[in-house]
Amino acid sequence: MTIKYDNVYLNETATITGPIEAKGPLGNLFDKSYDSFYIESKSWEQSEIHLLEKSVEVLLGKIKKSRFDIDLHISGELLNQLVATNYAGSRLGIPLLGIYSACATSTEGLIIGANMISAKQVNNCICSASSHNNGAEKQFRYPVEYGGPKPDTASFTTTGSASAFLSKNKKGIKIESGTIGIAVDMGLKDANNMGAIMAAAAGDTIYRHLSDTKREVNYYDLILTGDLGKYGKQILIDYMRIEYGIILNNYNDTGTMIYDLENQDVHAGGSGPACAPLVTYSFIFNKMKNKELTKVLLVATGSLQSVVTVNQKMTIPSIAHAVSLEALS
Repeated sequence: MTIKYDNVYLNETATITGPIEAKGPLGNLFDKSYDSFYIESKSWEQSEIHLLEKSVEVLLGKIKKSRFDIDLHISGELLNQLVATNYAGSRLGIPLLGIYSACATSTEGLIIGANMISAKQVNNCICSASSHNNGAEKQFRYPVEYGGPKPDTASFTTTGSASAFLSKNKKGIKIESGTIGIAVDMGLKDANNMGAIMAAAAGDTIYRHLSDTKREVNYYDLILTGDLGKYGKQILIDYMRIEYGIILNNYNDTGTMIYDLENQDVHAGGSGPACAPLVTYSFIFNKMKNKELTKVLLVATGSLQSVVTVNQKMTIPSIAHAVSLEALS
């Protein structure tokens, strides 16, 4: 399902990262980076709370507003019961909607926010997403201290938080439309190959968006997924060609952009709810403000497993939500 918007704009962004992201190819574009995974905290969970809270604080500073000026905060992450979102929310004091679509959370948040602004239910909102590498490893796999080996197909969860301010004010870039994806289950069970798990969901959402809007794939300067990694990226290219007859020439994946895959030990590339927005709200946002890119389709992807279902050897469904972004004329 695709929803079109007339007057919703992504005005400003804030991006906060950990040490590995700071050393990647986009490191100089982030608003703030920390040189330790602990991030002024005593645990990984508290570190992510700090990251999320900091991204909202930096964003408020950039738009010169206080928390009392914000109608709604929409946020999500990977930790059980949305620990980072809820604890940061209790400190920020902004009306809060906690959401979860795994690594597709950022675009889900943008769609919800754009819908509410378009319907005149709120005047503005902040949409956030966060993740922490060690927190995610501890919860979904093994604590990093365990030192378990990983296959090349495994992804590296980004440590960071990204926040965006949405309103009717014509500034920044336009959110032209949003496509809500469906949960896709291709029968795959390997939680260390999330790119393969999520590729079909990305393909389905891209196809549905193009069909709903009656657009050709080359309508967009860039189609950007997040976060399939280097293996899932190639699977999507092949899948779109074979399944839909669509050639993705104007395509990239945020999981392959946030790190230097040749020189950083990140396996297949970046993942986590923060991955897609960290790249989009820094590198892509600047490109669109400078008119180097005019139309971008952002398709964030999420692998919807839990520790319980993986241990029960269940198949892993995935989902992708898309937002169409346009530079202002």
